[in-house]
Amino acid sequence: MSDSHAMISRERIAQTEKLIRPFVRQTPLIAVDAADFGLPAAPLLLKLELLQHSGSFKVRGAFANLLLREIPKEGVVAASGGNHGAAVAYAAHRLGVRATIFVPNISSQAKIERIRAFGAETVVGGDRYADALVASEARIIATGALAVHAFDQVETLLGQGTLGLELEAQSECVDTLLVAVGGGGLIGGTAAYLGGRVKIVAVESEGTPTLHAALAAGRPVDAPAEGIAADSLGAKRVGSLMFPIAAKYVSSEVVLVTDDEIRNAQIALWDRLRVVAEPGGAAAFAALLSGKYTPKDNERIAVIVCGGNTTAVHFSR
Repeated sequence: MSDSHAMISRERIAQTEKLIRPFVRQTPLIAVDAADFGLPAAPLLLKLELLQHSGSFKVRGAFANLLLREIPKEGVVAASGGNHGAAVAYAAHRLGVRATIFVPNISSQAKIERIRAFGAETVVGGDRYADALVASEARIIATGALAVHAFDQVETLLGQGTLGLELEAQSECVDTLLVAVGGGGLIGGTAAYLGGRVKIVAVESEGTPTLHAALAAGRPVDAPAEGIAADSLGAKRVGSLMFPIAAKYVSSEVVLVTDDEIRNAQIALWDRLRVVAEPGGAAAFAALLSGKYTPKDNERIAVIVCGGNTTAVHFSR
């Protein structure tokens, strides 16, 4: 067993779930009619994690970090495309901890405003998440604050893995789970909990193929961070902690979807369900809607709709 498997085990995820349960929502797992989306009739479940506090699954890992680790008086620092930052800011606000969040210029205004609304100091600069990470590391060295990494941190993966525990408790009738990938915290944690019992399929945008590149190379490698989902899926590379978990438990066939296919998924979720998903949040569903992932007869599919921090829908009246 690798170090990752030992540190991010099913048992430790279950312990973490009990710790963070008072602070996170149990998000709905809803059954939908696949035919409403023009898909072949088949069992289809959507895990609406965009209804989580702060608008994404990231709050699970944020609370795991703040509750499992010792927080210095200088507080916490995080780099983020937006969702992780909002989650850390929210968790810090709930727990009375000082937080500073670094985000790149590509972050959506909706996410930046959300971080500020939770009271965190917000520093915007650099072109990509990697730039924000470098700036955050300089602040950590200068102040002694605690780094809360978006995906390559044991506690982060333990927290994200609680989504897998929650989904299994809501429905044991899932054959395949479709998960969007950026840095790999969500799929790594979820695979650590569900690995071997559910087929786990990674979905990435063509502009952010981090896990696709890593599996092809046999190790985490740099990948592009471009396209409409770059603010949530645009990590420079997948985390070193999640990679051995993914190599063992995630399907080797990573599904790559285009920006247009992601937009179509966002539109379909809004038109059919009145669910407002951000691009990264809709990416996993885009794999199904586009036909890039085709279920077998009666294959029971669940899709994580993982984030909803967007201004894609404007309400003028």
